[in-house]
Amino acid sequence: MKKSDFYYDLPEELIAQTPIEPRNQSRLMVIDRETGAVSHQHFYNLCDMLQEGDLLVLNDSRVIPARLYGEKIDNGTFIEFLLLEQKGDKLWELICRPGKKAKVGTRFSFGGGRLIGEVVEVKEDGNRLVQFTCEGNFFTALEDVGQMPLPPYIKAKLQDKERYQTVYSRELGSAAAPTAGLHFTKEMLQQLQDKGVRLAYVTLHVGLGTFRPVKEDDVLQHKMHSEHYAMSQETADLINQTKAAGGRVICVGTTSCRTVESIATFFGKIQACEGYTDIFIYPGYQFKVMDGLITNFHLPESTLIMLVSAFLGYDNTMRAYKTAVEEKYRFFSFGDACFIR
Repeated sequence: MKKSDFYYDLPEELIAQTPIEPRNQSRLMVIDRETGAVSHQHFYNLCDMLQEGDLLVLNDSRVIPARLYGEKIDNGTFIEFLLLEQKGDKLWELICRPGKKAKVGTRFSFGGGRLIGEVVEVKEDGNRLVQFTCEGNFFTALEDVGQMPLPPYIKAKLQDKERYQTVYSRELGSAAAPTAGLHFTKEMLQQLQDKGVRLAYVTLHVGLGTFRPVKEDDVLQHKMHSEHYAMSQETADLINQTKAAGGRVICVGTTSCRTVESIATFFGKIQACEGYTDIFIYPGYQFKVMDGLITNFHLPESTLIMLVSAFLGYDNTMRAYKTAVEEKYRFFSFGDACFIR
């Protein structure tokens, strides 16, 4: 299985630069897993496609304003930090540039001293461990001085930070948004519940893997970065009850998918737990829990399009993406969605 197998030609103008307003006005491609048949809808039509007894699994992780611009305290040299994962009290693993300026013991100031960071370790992969200090709550200070870590393919400035958050986000910790959930409004979620569709929440904090491309031509040689996940007893019960009753478990986003499939793989069943997962789902994987997937259109040769191919089938996936390009769907984080059922 080659990385190049998952390449498709995407015109740059189809990469969405700004979010659609309101959220649920984005387009929705509906794809049949068995036949590959495609229909073109809008996201608000999803309510008509779900039924009583279905369960939506949503990732409630909240993006932190993880991009910091500051200066070296002794000489004012510019530095950029991208926070990846909290390792302790105000201790973070992060990417920095220029890296040569961030040696162990070097201190940096952000927001005129609102946050101070000191490099305490340089890791083998070049990431840094940085100990921060500030007055008051760290996350309050981060909200004051940090910027949303938009992907590099988004050039437009985000006017409202909340548009890079789902309306149900609550658990701080992600370096990027679980973007499939960006299409839901609170009103739409209520409409689904009124119809008898149940909602369950998991947490997977999106980390370095989002920014790391597949470099090896042999897909099987790729190593996923580990990310923290958690599932409550309430969510485990809802999933198990839905499966027992013959209902559909529909994951909102690849992060929700990776969470439930990781737990089923690790424990042989769905149960309350938390930990770290580096599961890599590609064609040939046998799904244990997920019956449907709501997701955006992903980058060529990415692990995300490989996951979609594992669920939808390779040929169906590449045909669907070709159709999406021809029909001028909007791609990536602020783009349109598809529902694979």
